[in-house]
Amino acid sequence: MASGKIKRLYLIPILSKALDVLEMLEEQNAPMSLEDVYQRTQISKTSVYRILKTLVHRGYVAHGETGEYRLVSRPKRLRFGLAIQSADLPFSQQVAASVTSAAASSGVELVLLDNHFDADTAIRNAEEFVTKRVDLVLEFQAEEHVAPHVAYILKNAGIPLIAIDVPHPNATYFGVDNFEVGYEAGILLAQYALRKWKGRADWVIGVGLAEAGSFVQSRISGAFEAVRTRLETQIPSDRFLRLEGRGMRHPSNMAISEFLSAHRRGERILVATATDSSALGVLDAARHAGREQDFAIVGQDCIPEVLEEMKSGKSAIIGSISHEAQTYGPRLIQLGITLVRGNSVPPYNYVRHRVVTPDDLRTDGAPNSN
Repeated sequence: MASGKIKRLYLIPILSKALDVLEMLEEQNAPMSLEDVYQRTQISKTSVYRILKTLVHRGYVAHGETGEYRLVSRPKRLRFGLAIQSADLPFSQQVAASVTSAAASSGVELVLLDNHFDADTAIRNAEEFVTKRVDLVLEFQAEEHVAPHVAYILKNAGIPLIAIDVPHPNATYFGVDNFEVGYEAGILLAQYALRKWKGRADWVIGVGLAEAGSFVQSRISGAFEAVRTRLETQIPSDRFLRLEGRGMRHPSNMAISEFLSAHRRGERILVATATDSSALGVLDAARHAGREQDFAIVGQDCIPEVLEEMKSGKSAIIGSISHEAQTYGPRLIQLGITLVRGNSVPPYNYVRHRVVTPDDLRTDGAPNSN
């Protein structure tokens, strides 16, 4: 076999074509249309189109408003850090998946770390982001008391910070309007009591996430306010009870189980929770005690297991507020790019939310998008 043929065995044809396009654009040193590039390179028009789109995506080529392409200096690839709340929590998993996908689509390198729902780990992760010289950090951690420490580490390193759902000092906030989503949950509970219990309820319980601070706890405040204003029958203030569930299934289960052990059967109980994981914990406790019929539960996040519960049509979980986790990634990445480029952004960036009930679910279990 000739030596030239042996060498060609190691070549990657599409990469060679891409380099031909780059070299031709460099030689011409002027904007060119897709047709011009095709005519000059004699590469198939489909391949030329895909090569140019890839080069634009990676920052080697600019695509102007006139539709022409030109070679540009390749920008430094941005590197963002994402610290998720906990890989064990379904909503954290959804947010991580959304951000990871959006980063890949935008050509942003992503350094992903897990805070493990632990304050010390969140601090170590902030320090690791500094070591890895990220350009910006997306911080999703629920320990309000450690937020100043995390923010201090990143501020000293000159790294912009976007705080997800829990505000941090000197950070841009991104997440839900907590009081509003809580109020929406309370409306669902009040409507249920009016429809099923003639407007009466013996207890209104908020299963919260105290360590996240008052901002997130306002989900419970909003729910309580909605129940108070929507029910004609006044519920005594001492029947509005806050329990701690840490936003997780087992602690919420334990809190409700303890409550039920001290209260008789037949009491009608409305429950607003800070997260869907907590809602599932409340449901577990009610079922274990054989008292699910005494409960109406509304969660936050619309995680898959809660959607399945609602789809069954038999669950005490009567609704959840979707925070539209799939939209977090594109908006966070774009917000981060804007900040890194030195442009100003609003201090608070709220996501859209949506009320989801069993009636809103299609037969395939997906939330109705209307």
